[in-house]
Amino acid sequence: MRLELKNIHKSFGEKQVLTGISFSAQSGRAFGLLGRNGAGKTTTIRILMNVFPSDEGNILIDGHPVDYARTGIGYLPEERGLYPKKKITDQLVYFAQLKGMKYSDATTAIDYYLERLNMAEHRNKRLDTLSKGNQQKIQLITALAHNPDIVILDEPFSGLDPVNAMLLKDVVKEEIAKGKIVLFSSHQMNYIEEFCDSIAILNKGKIVLYGDLHDIKRNYTRDKLLVRSRDIDNILKASIPGAMEKTPDGDALLIRLPSPDMKQQTMNLLTGQFDIDEIKVFEPSLNDIFVEYAGE
Repeated sequence: MRLELKNIHKSFGEKQVLTGISFSAQSGRAFGLLGRNGAGKTTTIRILMNVFPSDEGNILIDGHPVDYARTGIGYLPEERGLYPKKKITDQLVYFAQLKGMKYSDATTAIDYYLERLNMAEHRNKRLDTLSKGNQQKIQLITALAHNPDIVILDEPFSGLDPVNAMLLKDVVKEEIAKGKIVLFSSHQMNYIEEFCDSIAILNKGKIVLYGDLHDIKRNYTRDKLLVRSRDIDNILKASIPGAMEKTPDGDALLIRLPSPDMKQQTMNLLTGQFDIDEIKVFEPSLNDIFVEYAGE
């Protein structure tokens, strides 16, 4: 299944929020929708979910307008939207039925996800008795229980400790493996890098960078080397072409070469003179890329 947003425009009064947003996402892959607060991510998501229409543009599934009666969408919002005073299983079943599930199917699916997320013992508790992280897991069940075709996750790892984050990651990977279209919106770039094959960065309602994340990184000028060695201080004193500086953690050396063509020559020079643990072409992190494209 292929999801496409084509030339989406949206204004609220005199304020232009989205200007010609276009991107596509494939089933069985994760897509990262990135941008600073106010860039237009939430508006894009709401239009995709048919909360309100765009002023212009189309949303297509496999080349045809989305039939929302037949296309299931699961949404994990950044802000929790469940009832704090209600019993967990009652509201999970309620939300699943709102998405068209029969009661018996809903209870079966909910039982599965409660077990999968280590939440079965809390099934009859009120939501407000749970920790922030466990509330996040319950919120995730509302997004997945009805077996949607498209899963939209807005800051899914917010408030989770490392153990629960790992559990949630495993569940999300299972959804991707099932052939779902998974859209991430997050400021935690390490998770986007781990999950997403492709990204789009929004800035002031426009897409300023879009494509395969691996290709985006490889298209940067490959004129830097990252070197890890116990001889860093000696390397700094040597006659190595280019500008050298320690990384912020002090455990490695970053060398900016006068030319990308000097990579192999410099690698040979370093490995021939020093005890090198690791040497490779430096690629920018997604955080570096985000700062470059999402800044003013």
